[in-house]
Amino acid sequence: MSPKLRGSIPHSDSVVVDEESAAIKELLASINQAQSLEENLRNLQSGTIGGVAGLLQLLKTDADKGIDESTVEQRRSQFGCNSLPAAPRKTFWQLFVDSFDDATLQILIVAAIVSLAIGIYDDPTTGYVEGLAILAAVLIVSVVTAVNDYQKELQFRELSQANDDVDVLVIRNGHAKQINVDNIVVGDVVCIEAGDSIPCDGVLLAYDGLEVDESALTGEPIDVEKCSKQDPFLLSGCTATAGSGQFLAIAVGKDSQWGVIKSHLEKEQEETPLQEKLDDMAAMIGYVGMVAAAATFVAMMCIKLFVKPDYLADVSTFHHALDAFIIGVTIVVVAVPEGLPLAVTISLAFSTKKMLADQNLIRHLAACETMGNATNICSDKTGTLTENRMTVVKGVFANQTDVNTANPSGPIHISKQAKEIILQGVACCSTARVVAQEHVESAIDPEHPVIDSRPTVIGNKTEAALLILTQSEWGDCDDADARRAAARFGKPGGSRLFPFSSARKRMSVLVVNEHEDSSDAARLSSPQRVTRSNAKHELSWTLYHKGAAETVLESCTTFLDTDGSQQVMTASKRKQFEKLITEYASEALRCVAVAHRNNVQTLLDPTTATVEDCAAKLENNMCFDALVGIADPLRADVIDAVATCQNAGIFVRMVTGDNLDTANAIAKQAGILTKDGISMTGDVFRKLTPAQLDEVLPRLQVLARSSPEDKHMLVQRLNGGLMPKNEQEWLEAHPGKDYATQRDLLLPGYKEEWALSRHGVGEVVGVTGDGTNDGPALKAADVGLSMGLSGTDVAKKASDIIIMDDNFASIVKAVLWGRSVFDNIRKFLQFQLTVNIVALTITFLSAIAGYKPPLNAVMMLWVNLIMDTMGALALGTEPPRMELLDRRPYRRDASLVSRPMWRNIFVQATYQLALLVFLLNKGPVMFNCEDGSSHHFTILFNAFVFCQVFNEFNAREIGDVFDPLRSLDKSRMFLMVIAFTVIAQWCIVEYGGDFTQTYPLTFDEWKITASLGAISLPLGWFMRQIPVQEDPESFAGVGGKKVRKRKNVLRILLLALAPVLVAIIYQLYWEVEELKH
Repeated sequence: MSPKLRGSIPHSDSVVVDEESAAIKELLASINQAQSLEENLRNLQSGTIGGVAGLLQLLKTDADKGIDESTVEQRRSQFGCNSLPAAPRKTFWQLFVDSFDDATLQILIVAAIVSLAIGIYDDPTTGYVEGLAILAAVLIVSVVTAVNDYQKELQFRELSQANDDVDVLVIRNGHAKQINVDNIVVGDVVCIEAGDSIPCDGVLLAYDGLEVDESALTGEPIDVEKCSKQDPFLLSGCTATAGSGQFLAIAVGKDSQWGVIKSHLEKEQEETPLQEKLDDMAAMIGYVGMVAAAATFVAMMCIKLFVKPDYLADVSTFHHALDAFIIGVTIVVVAVPEGLPLAVTISLAFSTKKMLADQNLIRHLAACETMGNATNICSDKTGTLTENRMTVVKGVFANQTDVNTANPSGPIHISKQAKEIILQGVACCSTARVVAQEHVESAIDPEHPVIDSRPTVIGNKTEAALLILTQSEWGDCDDADARRAAARFGKPGGSRLFPFSSARKRMSVLVVNEHEDSSDAARLSSPQRVTRSNAKHELSWTLYHKGAAETVLESCTTFLDTDGSQQVMTASKRKQFEKLITEYASEALRCVAVAHRNNVQTLLDPTTATVEDCAAKLENNMCFDALVGIADPLRADVIDAVATCQNAGIFVRMVTGDNLDTANAIAKQAGILTKDGISMTGDVFRKLTPAQLDEVLPRLQVLARSSPEDKHMLVQRLNGGLMPKNEQEWLEAHPGKDYATQRDLLLPGYKEEWALSRHGVGEVVGVTGDGTNDGPALKAADVGLSMGLSGTDVAKKASDIIIMDDNFASIVKAVLWGRSVFDNIRKFLQFQLTVNIVALTITFLSAIAGYKPPLNAVMMLWVNLIMDTMGALALGTEPPRMELLDRRPYRRDASLVSRPMWRNIFVQATYQLALLVFLLNKGPVMFNCEDGSSHHFTILFNAFVFCQVFNEFNAREIGDVFDPLRSLDKSRMFLMVIAFTVIAQWCIVEYGGDFTQTYPLTFDEWKITASLGAISLPLGWFMRQIPVQEDPESFAGVGGKKVRKRKNVLRILLLALAPVLVAIIYQLYWEVEELKH
């Protein structure tokens, strides 16, 4: 260690030199690199630091007495405090204001203000109606959005609320004292024991059987045994599961492993694909509206100045220009689909509530839709694909093979005597405990509580796997606790226990037995029958042994047969067991063996024996009882869920901190890793250049031994989210590196290079995870999905969707609902654009022809606002259909309006325009009314509204399928909206009077106008026979079912039904002629 750095932590009267402080931080960082145990250990033991002793000297800490209390403030100023500022919760008012950060709403507000000003100037009595109606629509959208966001935030805080006021035990000035976790400083000696959460990063000083669950940070499902030589590093965010220890704090707060992860969560992701599409759509509609308005203004002024018709002779040029400007603004207002943001909000809010019933808590509304077009899912392994619960999946018990121990259908078929030996060995040769429980984990939705009945494991997970097996139907629900109580471990004259050691890879217990006939050593009494009341009982001792299968097998000379007898371990039998061990290992199973030896009291005194005595005298010539393969098994529904995602065109990847062999085995079982797929480790991944990574990304299916940074960079490279945009951001991500020479060499790259490599279009990435280590990637992803039961608080806060029941198959539900939301919005858009095109065009044509607008302000309010709202409710709440999963996801830059949708819009709009122009010109003659009267315009208005009512049925399908009545029984909201629209239309026409400027219609007029509108329905079938296909380039992802080509029989059917349509039109014309007479 450098002499300049020794003793560099000053006392309270010393001055801290910035250079020395930076040097110390650099040294501490060199032994605290993520997923780099070997390098950290090498740096710790190097001459620069000088091991633990040198580290203590560097930080001016005494291993026994801790730090000097007087240096706490200086240490805090030099290394920081052990806390991170929590983001304050947004108030309802802030959320309400934030809801106006929407291009469509902003266009509407501008249009409303202009409409108000001009309307009041032109007609002070009713001119304000249109502007106020638009502002009302904006207000409704904003309030609904803010209420939803506020409710979701409250629900999430109820789910993830944690008590941050935690006390920890430290040693200062030679005395142990409890302090708040925020007050820990670098150099503190922190004491922990089983069950404690590790509050900061540190290096082990003293330990007694300390084991740590690091799955939250590394993804490793196995508890890590800590020792000073092989792994002395403790990481914040992990939990001590066994033993106790003391460690030296080397990183706190934002510098700790947990803090680094937390810092990534503070950056916000960019707009979602839907938001981008809606903004583009709003801009396009705005441009079209402005062009139409400008064209109308120019046309009307040309008519006045050059054509000079008689009806404009008495109108001044200024007044005519003002009229033309007002009509132009009206066209812009009509063009903007004010119902679109409301439809989005209603659809998302409806789906959010429905998904909550499916145990999906949506934290961010937009994530619901975004998940539908996810092209990549990067899934964690432990706790997401697997159960994060070690389970015996297969084994050999008393020479009897059982390949279905993970889901036993009944007790194993071996003799009672053989089963007794195995059950006794498993129960006694263990330090773990399994506690059955049944509790409600979430109170978010009392109507749909989450029940977690999985047993709680205390201690070693591998030992617990055996205990869980014996306590299942397989072992007749054996009571391991009763067996241990009968063995009287730790009591005078009781049984002896020598815990598992990673160095020996085995553990042993000496169990005292009381028998009336001690010669029959193989027959063991049930714990319930053991008693000390008979003084004549003779004591015998049995060695039960458990450990790594290959080492236990070497020490066995006999094996337990199905009848409970011991058979000689022949060479062929030994090879058979060795072959099984190799087979299990190739399947990434952890192989554990159980053995026993009777009457060991004849070889030594069990009451005084040591672990060395056991190893030398007893752990040989044993009887091989059982061989088991233990794994963290796949969740039951993972294989089907992965296959469904792949069929839906979604590329599923596994990103885990586990070793490569285990990751590959699990990925193959889940169907993630294919023959052509690539799997690699994190150390290889992080050495790739951005260009090299782009080459392997299409086939990269497994990333093992990955650090949180690796997962974060993978997501960044896929979707371009949070990618460094300039030199300053790049240098922040790569401190000490040269931007000019290394920007194309280091991951994740930079925005300009990334955009050029894929034409600016990234993947839509969903990331699943439950651990603290998944936090940054969850935040960088387009949709982050965390686990509600096993997920850490960090993961939940970083996610967009919380899978409350930890069910991987819920991802399929999230995709299904997301696609349903996307399609529902497109259904509404198809319906809305038809209305707006017709309204815009008829207003334009009437202005050119010299008519006043046939639809007055109140009529337009009904058509453009209430119809929008009703359409949003009807089409935005359509239930999902499973066939949505048969297609690939849409690209991020795919148009919101597809080719078939444009076909449907233009065909319906053409018919409606033709009908309205016809009624505008011929209506007075047909219905015997005055041209331009309220009666005339009411007929036109009624026909137009009924066109929308029936076209709403057409809009339920956006493709080539024509089935307007499908699943209507599940769309009660749609039926309610249709009924309300028809009733409201009748009230407006019959009782609107002067306010709506409508005229009551006769029954025949109602029948004809409604029938004219009903033609939209059969027209919906005819237009779908026009051969228009979706643009193949609009789809992303892989796989998916191919769209069937239309058969020629449809053409024949079209020709056959054409006369029917002609007959219907002729019949309507005849009824009109009858009315005239």
